[in-house]
Amino acid sequence: MTSEPDDMPPIRRRKLSDDVHERLLAFIQSGDLQPGDTLPSERELMARYGVGRPAIREAMQNLQRTGLIEIRHGERPRIAAPSMEAMADLMAQSMRHLLRHSETTLQHLKEARATFEIEMARIAARKRSPEQVAHLRKTLDRQRAAGPDSPEFLELDGEFHRSIAAISGNPIFESLSKSLFDWLAHFHFDLVRKPGLEKLTLNEHAMILEAIEAGDPDAAAKHMEDHLYRANSLYHQDNFQAS
Repeated sequence: MTSEPDDMPPIRRRKLSDDVHERLLAFIQSGDLQPGDTLPSERELMARYGVGRPAIREAMQNLQRTGLIEIRHGERPRIAAPSMEAMADLMAQSMRHLLRHSETTLQHLKEARATFEIEMARIAARKRSPEQVAHLRKTLDRQRAAGPDSPEFLELDGEFHRSIAAISGNPIFESLSKSLFDWLAHFHFDLVRKPGLEKLTLNEHAMILEAIEAGDPDAAAKHMEDHLYRANSLYHQDNFQAS
C-alpha cells in the first residue's frame, strides 16, 4: 500500500457556516431570485438548515463581502444588483496584498495596463463624438489648473484615462481602466506621484487627445504607448509622475 507524503496538509474540519454558505450560494445561483428579492429570515434559515444563529450570520456576512447580498439593519438580506464597481472593490482586496508583496505582480499589472490603454486610445479615435472630445479637453484643462501639488491632479489624471475608455461604449472597459489606475495610485502611490514631471504628463495627454480628436487610431495608440512606456521606464527611477 502506498503511503501519503509527509508534507500532506491536515484535513481541516469545516465550520457550520461553510455549509450554510454553500447552501445559500446554490439557492442564490438557482436563477429563481432577482436583484432586490429578499432571502428567508434568520429564524427560517435556522429551522431549514438545523443550525444556530451564529452560523447563519457568518454565512450571510461572507455573502455580503462577495457582493452577492445587501444587509441593512432591521431588514431581511436582499439579492444585490450586479455592479462593476463592487466587483472591482472586491478584487482590490486581493490586489492590495499582491502589489505589496509581489514585485512580479506589479510588473505584470503595468504591462497589462499599458496594453489595455493603448487599445483604448485606438478605439477612442475611431468612435469619439464631439461631446466626448469636449469632455476630454475639459478634464485636461482642469488638470492643468489643478496644480502639481493638488490631490486633484492625480484624480484628474485617472479621469482622463477613464474617459478615453468610456468612449468605447463598453462599461467593463471603463471600470477596468479606473481599477487599473486606482490600484497603482492607491497601493503604490510612491510610484505614481513624483514631483517634476507634471508638464510632461500634461503635454503627452494633449498629444493623445489631439490624435483622438483627429480620428487617427494609429497616432492615438502610438502617443499612448509613448506616454505609458515612458512612465513604465520611470517606475524604476526616482523621478516619475502620474501617467
